[in-house]
Amino acid sequence: MSTTAVERPAPGGTTPARRRRVLGLGMLVLLLVIMAALSLAVGARALTPGEVWHGLFAEPESDRRLTEIRLIVETVRVPRTTLAIVAGLALGVGGALIQGYTRNPIADTGLLGVNAGASFAVVSVIAVFGFTSPFQYVWFGFLGAAVAGVVVFGLSSIGRGAGNPLTLALAGQGITVFLAAMTTAVALSDRESSNALRFWNAGSVAAVGFDVIWPITGFIALGLVLALITLPALNLLNLGDDVARGLGVNIALSRTIGITAITLLAGAATAACGPIAFLGLMVAHVARYLTGPDYRWLVPYAGLLGAVVLLLCDIVGRLVTRPGELDVGVVVALLGAPFFAVLVWRGKFKSA
Repeated sequence: MSTTAVERPAPGGTTPARRRRVLGLGMLVLLLVIMAALSLAVGARALTPGEVWHGLFAEPESDRRLTEIRLIVETVRVPRTTLAIVAGLALGVGGALIQGYTRNPIADTGLLGVNAGASFAVVSVIAVFGFTSPFQYVWFGFLGAAVAGVVVFGLSSIGRGAGNPLTLALAGQGITVFLAAMTTAVALSDRESSNALRFWNAGSVAAVGFDVIWPITGFIALGLVLALITLPALNLLNLGDDVARGLGVNIALSRTIGITAITLLAGAATAACGPIAFLGLMVAHVARYLTGPDYRWLVPYAGLLGAVVLLLCDIVGRLVTRPGELDVGVVVALLGAPFFAVLVWRGKFKSA
């Protein structure tokens, strides 16, 4: 007979594991603040802490140099840093959720087809309407991501394999391949769409203003609320559908809420800055290593890690080709591709 060790609560009603997790969350918040400060200071023109402070809080002055610094901080660095934090948080949480709901350790938010749906919608409206501003096409990107997510979830909910994580993955892959082919066809037929697709596929947090960021943040906030609601049920679902059903979980409702949350999070982030591959995959695994399989802790860790990693990759992209820069999606892919390869290799190695 096997026994399970139960950690005794420490005086005050908390366990050592809980204290470590709370301390870890505090350290991640501190690291996020440090990364945000670096993001405000680093760029084609490096700024000192005093100059960043002036750009954020000082009153407008007649001095041309100080006015220029204020413009750089307010109109370029602050929106860019804000979008990196919001998108990183959304993709990190979405990555943890999709791995939980599909029970697939190498799943990413792109598995639901949201990236492909957003890309197809963006190039289509550019080809048809000639939109060039992010504020014009970001809404179509979000709509395309949402529709793709709903179609994938709908296809996985019918037939003999309804509700099966494998069915969800197969439906997502099928829709992704179809939409990718359609996106390429539209891009090849329209020069402006082809140029937009090249920019879109790179993934970037630059050149997006608060007119786009604030509305997108609203959708992400709704997705985070839905994610938090479904975390206790997600823990039970990972014990198996039969066990979860026996413990009173409404499996269909829980999966619907979870997939809606993932679609809102990944769709909004992708609509704002384009597809950023591997981020959710990476941070979900790091969070699981730090917290264990309890999604009530894993998801907050993954969200904070996503924001920290996206900020870090954006900073690196500004530094490596100075005075130019690499799009953050490229830097994340350079980091994520080896990470993915190691995951696959370890899985084969363990099963050998």
